[in-house]
Amino acid sequence: MTTDVWSTSVDFPPDDPRNPERVRPQALMQGDDLRAVMGRFPTGVAVITVDLDGERVGLTLGTLVSLSIDPPLAGFAIRKDAALHELLRRASDFGVSLLAAGQEGVAQHFARGVPPIGLWQEIGVLDEDGPPLLAGAVGWLRGKVHAEHPAGSHTFFVGEIESAEPGLSDRPLAYVRQTYRDL
Repeated sequence: MTTDVWSTSVDFPPDDPRNPERVRPQALMQGDDLRAVMGRFPTGVAVITVDLDGERVGLTLGTLVSLSIDPPLAGFAIRKDAALHELLRRASDFGVSLLAAGQEGVAQHFARGVPPIGLWQEIGVLDEDGPPLLAGAVGWLRGKVHAEHPAGSHTFFVGEIESAEPGLSDRPLAYVRQTYRDL
């Protein structure tokens, strides 16, 4: 008589996480719970910029990720109610400045949603055509919107990167536990 090894069962106590029949409590996930946990995980700080017919807008990104090397793609999420959201959809072209240590003030400036007229006063930018790139960054990306996907209160944009340039600094700015930190 042979015994099928795969049909044998192991009895785990009812509350054991390995028990496939365990009754899981109904968790009521709250956005603040997710923010608290994700806030423990450091992220780089970047500012995305758009220039459409002279209307320039910048926004500090909470998400930026390299998605693919071939083709070169990066992804980022923008709140649907952000001024930059619709402008980015219309312009398609964008610039991203990867902020360096010591650029906390720049990150805060573009995070607080100041009116576009005053947005660029006292902000150093590189003298180039296209969406503005912020001076002093650890690097810059230029790209075009390749795709967009609804993601709750945000839109997740996939950008095809057309150029990537390193800056002079090699010390990035990071954000963790609701604080900017130099790395």
